[in-house]
Amino acid sequence: MFMKKVAIIGAGASGLICAIECARNSCNVDLYEQNQKVGKKILVSGNGRCNITNTDFSKDDYFSQNSSFVADALNEFNYQKFEKFCASIGLILDAKDDGKVYPLSNEAKSVVAIFKESALNMGVNIITDTKISDIKSITESYDAVVVATGSEAASHLGGCSDGLEFAKVYGHSIIPTYPSLVQLELSNSPHNKMSGAKVEGEVTLMINNQKSSSASGDILFTAYGVSGFAILDISREASEAILNYSAVDIILNLLPKYSQQKLSNHLNNLSKSIPQSSVLNAIHALLPVKIAKTILDVLNIDAQTKLQNLNMKDYKRIANQCLNWKFEVASTHGFRHAEVAGGGVNTDEINPKTMESKKQKNLYFSGEVLDVVGRRGGFNFAWGWASGYAAAKDITK
Repeated sequence: MFMKKVAIIGAGASGLICAIECARNSCNVDLYEQNQKVGKKILVSGNGRCNITNTDFSKDDYFSQNSSFVADALNEFNYQKFEKFCASIGLILDAKDDGKVYPLSNEAKSVVAIFKESALNMGVNIITDTKISDIKSITESYDAVVVATGSEAASHLGGCSDGLEFAKVYGHSIIPTYPSLVQLELSNSPHNKMSGAKVEGEVTLMINNQKSSSASGDILFTAYGVSGFAILDISREASEAILNYSAVDIILNLLPKYSQQKLSNHLNNLSKSIPQSSVLNAIHALLPVKIAKTILDVLNIDAQTKLQNLNMKDYKRIANQCLNWKFEVASTHGFRHAEVAGGGVNTDEINPKTMESKKQKNLYFSGEVLDVVGRRGGFNFAWGWASGYAAAKDITK
């Protein structure tokens, strides 16, 4: 009986599922990984909990120059099929009300351990500490080759552009890459004075002075700029705009439960009920002290000024600063700190049902190496699993 020889380059999510499915269907599989261990990016995902997928995903959760490319693979390997696959290798999932899915163990370690053990038990030859540099010699030595090398994001975990270079060898075009799900660096502003302070707020992304999008969630000030889930959620658009040399700003609403009138009235009422209270304490009751002090610095108001010595105009200025604080974005915090990357191998040149190259027979690309990037919430993993599975099904058909 003829058994296909399959090489898979990259032992992340996409490479692991592809290896297991190929081996399960009687292929001889060599899984190459440049790191000492498989699944390094899986291990750190979800703060070590691994937001492994989402219960509800569609092409609308992804961004690519070819917006419909992801539809076939996602439909073929939906959440129910992924859950069934995981059960078949002994991995139990825990779906949350918001759609995010985690391993029931709540540990990313269990995901890597179970996927690795399953691959080994099915006969996959896992070759770690091995960086592939000559893609042509690999393609000439195997019946099928899958490039699942990921992107340049998280270089300390092995993120690199190797897959893009492999694609170029066979004439593929590359959509320019950019960091996504990444923190933002701010231009000269007082953000460094607020480093470590966090609020639940809203962020509005402005591109060339036009509102582009907004997001809610935690906002964390840092020495370089801003982080937090709300920032990550608008970072893809911000990063792409920076790549295109657009002007990028963010407007922060640090107290979204207040309108400007409600907040200024609140301060005015305090000035009558506790006139001897300092304005700093009045704002500190609403926001972390570092932020309260910085707001007053920006407005050139002495922090120890008594509320009775301010007027309604002052309260409106304070309210406006809290609810509409504009910052200029200088850049992202870079590929090293990004969870994923946008751009990649042009998907117009890839078969959307099989992930096979249209330029080189038996050469496949899966996962993040392609020009596909998802929203936060398990969507990038969902794409990794679906695209790896699609490649395996075609190889073993």
